[in-house]
Amino acid sequence: MNTAVATPTHHYRYYDLILAGFVAILLCSNLIGTAKVAVLTLPLAGGAFVFGVGNIFFPISYIFGDVLTEVYGYARARRVIWAGFAALVFASVMAWVVIHLPAASTEPFNATLQPALEVVFGSTGRIVAASIVAFWAGDFVNAYILARMKVWTRGRWLWTRTIGSTILGQAVDSMIFYPLAFAGIWAGETLFQVIAFNWFFKVMVEVLMTPLTYVIVGFLKRHEHADFYDTNTNFTPFSLDD
Repeated sequence: MNTAVATPTHHYRYYDLILAGFVAILLCSNLIGTAKVAVLTLPLAGGAFVFGVGNIFFPISYIFGDVLTEVYGYARARRVIWAGFAALVFASVMAWVVIHLPAASTEPFNATLQPALEVVFGSTGRIVAASIVAFWAGDFVNAYILARMKVWTRGRWLWTRTIGSTILGQAVDSMIFYPLAFAGIWAGETLFQVIAFNWFFKVMVEVLMTPLTYVIVGFLKRHEHADFYDTNTNFTPFSLDD
């Protein structure tokens, strides 16, 4: 009788923590502050800038994505992207159910709470769908470009991979989200300006965070004993295999 011998799998100490952090940042940046438009006055930069507050923190999820792909490889980053996708879908469904369940008239506080919930979490289905699709596509482009560039550069020049993948990933994210969510509502010129500004802002966050990315990647590679190269990886996004 043939007996199959189980191959021991490498246990990563920090992978699960990074997955949890990625999903937490993704959910928070999509749920907290998305309804608020802020204005920041920068006299030296030529005036005031108007932006959605959620955009301040969303680029951090791309930094997590860079770290995951650089250290653990595309396949494990792919699993995290799908986890984030599932979390966004669940949060959207939960928000819809909470808003649309009838509020008890016997509870006076509901008279204040219900309108507030509708304002904060009552995004239209079009905006929710655009956000989920844009995240999914942008993150997979980011992971794919970084993994390919790592092989091309033979693991050198990490900054070229993190910034280069973000330039393309965030471009895909912005060019999908804003037209899907606001085309026909905003003027074409406004739509273009918002896409350009948000893309530039997100890329600049990546640039400014590059020294920290180096520190985190170096720490993980030393302590996880991992530095994955995607030389024979199946890059389909429609898989959960390691």
